[in-house]
This record gives sequence, C-alpha cells and structure tokens, in this order.
Amino acid sequence: MPKELRHSDGTPFRDLNHNGTMEPYEDPRLPVEDRVEDLLGRMTLAEKAALMCHGRMVTGPDPRMPIPMPTGAELITGRGVTHFAMMAVPDARTMAEWNNHVQDLAAAGRLGIPVTLSSDPRHGFASNPATAHAGGGFSTGPEPVGLAATDDPELVEEYARLIGRELCAVGIRVAIHPMADLATEPRWARISGTFGEDPQRAARMIAAYIRGLQGESIGRNSVACMTKHFPGGGPQYRGEDSHFAAGRRLVYPGGAFEQHLIPFEAAFATGTAQIMPAYAIPSGSGLTEVGANFNRDVITGLLRERYGFDGVICTDFNAITGTEIPGVTTFPPRHWGVEELSVAEQVVLTLDAGADQLGGETDPGLILTAVRSGAVTEERIDASARRILRDKFRLGLFDDPYVDPDEAAGVVGAPAGRELGRAVQRRSLVHVAGRPVAGRRLYVEGIDPAVAARYGTVVESPEEADAAVVRLQAPYEQREGLLERHFHSGSLEFPEEEVRRLRALAATVPTAFAVYLDRPAVLTPLADRAALLIGEFGARDDVVLDAALGRTAMEGVLPFDLPSSMAAVEDAREDVPFDTAAPLFRCGHPRAPRPRTGEARA
Repeated sequence: MPKELRHSDGTPFRDLNHNGTMEPYEDPRLPVEDRVEDLLGRMTLAEKAALMCHGRMVTGPDPRMPIPMPTGAELITGRGVTHFAMMAVPDARTMAEWNNHVQDLAAAGRLGIPVTLSSDPRHGFASNPATAHAGGGFSTGPEPVGLAATDDPELVEEYARLIGRELCAVGIRVAIHPMADLATEPRWARISGTFGEDPQRAARMIAAYIRGLQGESIGRNSVACMTKHFPGGGPQYRGEDSHFAAGRRLVYPGGAFEQHLIPFEAAFATGTAQIMPAYAIPSGSGLTEVGANFNRDVITGLLRERYGFDGVICTDFNAITGTEIPGVTTFPPRHWGVEELSVAEQVVLTLDAGADQLGGETDPGLILTAVRSGAVTEERIDASARRILRDKFRLGLFDDPYVDPDEAAGVVGAPAGRELGRAVQRRSLVHVAGRPVAGRRLYVEGIDPAVAARYGTVVESPEEADAAVVRLQAPYEQREGLLERHFHSGSLEFPEEEVRRLRALAATVPTAFAVYLDRPAVLTPLADRAALLIGEFGARDDVVLDAALGRTAMEGVLPFDLPSSMAAVEDAREDVPFDTAAPLFRCGHPRAPRPRTGEARA
C-alpha cells in the first residue's frame, strides 16, 4: 500500500477533499498516462484554463524587491492557478513553510491539484528582479557563464545536482533555466546567464546542467528544466535586451541562425522537460516576423515538428498583458510584432502557435474567452493541459507536494554545498594575463577590508602598499527606469577618466585587477599596465584574493572572446560566434587553440 501522506498540519493528505477516498488520478501505483487521462476527464474548462497560467509569487514583503507585490496565494483559491515563479526568497525554512501553506490551499480545492513552484536562477551573485535572484541562503557558485569557464561538464553536473537538491528541499520543482542562448553579441545584458559564445562548449555544459537537475529521467527528486529562450536569444540587435522595445528583434546578418540551435539540440537530447520561447522577433530568419511567443513557425514548425518536442512550452513572462502592480507601477507587455492586435487576438495567436502556458499571466479568463469565441477548441486546451499535468505527476507532486522545513534549513547552504560552490568559483577564475602579486601591505578596492586583513595589513593608499588587488565590474551604461536599470547594456569600454585612474594606480604599485565579466569587457587599456589580470564570473572575496596572491591556481578558460575595442564590437555581426576583429584574448584562453568556428573578422 502507498504510504499515508499528510498535510502540513498533520491531517491525512487529501482528506480535506475526499474524506480519505482515492480516485484513480490520486493512485501512485497507476501509470502517469492513466492518471493524467482520469484527471483530465474530471476537469472543467475553467480548471484547464487555470493550469495554463503561470504567475509570480512571493512569500511576503521583502526589501530586495524593488516594488511591493501581492503574494499570489489568493490566485490559488480565487482562480485555481497552480503554477508560480518564486521571486525573492528570505530563507530556506520560510520558503519550505510557504510551499506547505500553498499546497494546503491547493489541496482544499475541488480536485486537489497541487501547486508547482518554479524559479529563475538563485545560486549565483547576480540579482535582477526579472531574470535572477541572489540571497536566501543557497550555496553560491559563479554565474552560468562561469560554469562554462570551468570547461568541466562533470563538475557542472555535480554542481547542478546540488542546485537541484536545494531547490527540491524548499519545494521549487521547475527551474526556469538554463539559458541555451549563445553570447555572440557582446553588448547583450544577459550574457552572464548563458554558457558562452562557443556553440559546442555551450551544448556540452547545458547537457551536463540538465542531467544534474533532472537526473536520467523526471521523477520525485527532479527539478524539471525550462530551457530558454528558443530559438536562441543571443543575437539581439545592437545588444539591446528584449525586455525593452529597443531589443524587439533578433538579427542574423551573418546567416548563422542554425548555430544558435545547437545548444537547444543538446537540451532536447538530454530530455529537457520544458521550453521557453524568446520575446524577440527572429528578424530575417525566414520565419514569421513576430515574437517567438506568438510564432507558429517557431513553436509548432521548429519545436514540435522539426525537433519532435512534446514537453510543456511556456511563453516568456507577461508578453501579452505586461505587469501591473496596483497603485505602484505598470511594466508594458513584450508583445513584439503583434502590438496592433488586441489582448484577445494575442492570446489566440499564442495558442495557435502551440504554447501550453502563458508565462506571467494569472487570468484564466484570457483562455476561456478564446475558447468561447470559437477561435480555439477545447481539444486544443486539452493537449496543453495534458502536458502540464504530466509534469506534475512525473515530479510526484500529486503524491506528496510537502517538504520538511527542518530538513530544508539543514540542506540549503550546508557546509558541503557551500564548499562545492566555492570550489566551482575557484575553477571558473581565468588567468587572463600577468603574474600574481605579493606583499604584506595590501591596498584593496571592491573587497571587504576585513577579508583582506586575513592576508596582510590593509593600507589606505596605493603609495603605502606592496601590492594592490582591485575588483572591477565590467563597464556598462546606466539606464533609466525601474526595471531597465538592472540590465547592464551599452558600451563595454571603461570611461576615459576611470582608465586614467586605474593606469595610474597600476603604475604606483603592482596591481591585480579582477574583472567581473558579466559581459566581455574591453580590457585593452589595462592589459599592458596590470601586474595580473583575472577574469571572474562571481566569486567570494577570499577566492579572488587567493588567486591574486598566488595561493591557488586559476584553471578557468574564457567562455567568449574579449574584444580589443568597441569599434570591433560595433563592426561585428550579432549572430556570428567569434566575429569581433582581432580580439584581445580569445575564447578558450589561456588553454585552448583558436576557436573552431567564426574567424571571419580575424
């Protein structure tokens, strides 16, 4: 007999609904397909429509959120929505308790359909309310592009298993990652979330990452991957991000569309559970000139037919209605290429394209209206509901959606996990040029003086120092706007005044510059003055200091070319790997030979 499952308050699981009886869809002994069909036959059209909404959720007020927002729990009882992307998470215990709370709310519903919680990446250093979250006590490693810098698929798979264990412990069962986009446009703000510029290396790393999170097959210990942004979000026009109108187009001046499919092909081969299309229009690709979320050529033609993908396809968030925080602000929709259509027409177009879930949308009425108008059949809705339910069953959520808060507090950020994260940070560091610095009197910038004091005497000025260690952020242009200010876009060159200051510093004392390469910075002005140049992708201060002072080796390799100038970046084609003229350092440096593809502008 199956074990007796219980709610967070100790009452038997589903007793609130069924007085202890078990319907076929609730029976874990039956095949998933049979359980799906049994439940689907019991659902109303409104309940199916609610399955196709994937909203956002918070556990309560959090100072890390730029704006206040409702928790989202009211949507479970009020509208029957059962998919939510978690935003800021305060700590593991609170998150686990919140999972159990929302599962109780869902279990009290007519059919007791459990909640599926999802999340953007939250194991790195980047924090952007639209793309990634830091904090919450998770074991921190480098950003995904730093995983690519390790060039070690086995290590990446091991680290992804850790990510999966920690997410499962708190109830998060769908990862809205990895990003299978290629970093072919150096100005793009999302490069830190990619696995670099080389299609083949990105493919290897993404396969390892998905295996680590999902396992060999989707099961009760899996975190299902929603790989994004199909058909590849890297070739953004002039590097502008598709969250904003300036980035509404993907462009292919070099005819390299197929290159951007290679990492996704690795994801399909590894069994990624879900896919998220891109906001942007695949302009000049030969596909319909509308955003990928609305694009039948992309979703049905490529995903369903060419690749035979039958998993859940969830649109990128709020492509149709935007985001409104009542009384605070409104973010416009990212409905690129279909702006002239009504919301109802956009919903029909999205469903006709083949999408299963509307990311960010929480009103099932959008889907109900499409069916009642006659534009979409209930059979079409059934096809999506079937895929969505299948993942809930495969993940074991119908059998036991609860987690143990005590266990979560012990698993998340445990010493072994933190040490693995630090080990991956160390492995991702790239020895770009020069030699480690030495000395007992240290001048530091961008480093906690208390940490630096463990390595020597921290002094106030370069003139007093034997050596300097300076952490730098890759340059970017500060943008206006509540959301856009979180996206690092524009020029990759340091301002002239900053270049003069840094060169003067390096002339005063041997200086190690550690540059956070969330984008491929132009380091030409520093290369001939730095005693040591380190590329990093998210690392603790002591990890950087160990490398800068020669206590640990740096084994990472560049995951992209470092351009020699902004002129080279501006002349390059957005879609072609390795297309900047005469790069200062090449992808794979310092270990690998010249890249296998590209070279058109060498």
